[in-house]
Amino acid sequence: MKIDYAYLDGSTDVSERKRIVDDFNSGKGQVFLLSLKAGGVGLNLTSADTVIHFDPWWNPAVEEQAADRAYRIGQENNVQVFRLITRGTIEEKIDELQKRKKDLISSIVSEGEVFINALSKEEIMELFRVG
Repeated sequence: MKIDYAYLDGSTDVSERKRIVDDFNSGKGQVFLLSLKAGGVGLNLTSADTVIHFDPWWNPAVEEQAADRAYRIGQENNVQVFRLITRGTIEEKIDELQKRKKDLISSIVSEGEVFINALSKEEIMELFRVG
């Protein structure tokens, strides 16, 4: 389809990463293909308007952090985030695991609550008890 794209994965040289991101943010390329784990520190895709996760990660926080790469200072676009999951795949099972983890955390920690502040002295001591 001759779509102009940028590409970055774990094997991309550190010195090359900045150039690729700067080129994309300045309008070069319609699509940025990016390995979830290759995103890392300092990757700001402020010209992005859509994030699509094709390959879910078992840890929902990693996906959220990856999507946040498009929500940085200088972002002027409304950003939409999509997760594509194929039925009957391991990705579907990972998605179910993520939902259970989120539900578990939600049942333990209320929104806006700092977990450690809700613990009693005895509960904190139990966290550090050996054996």
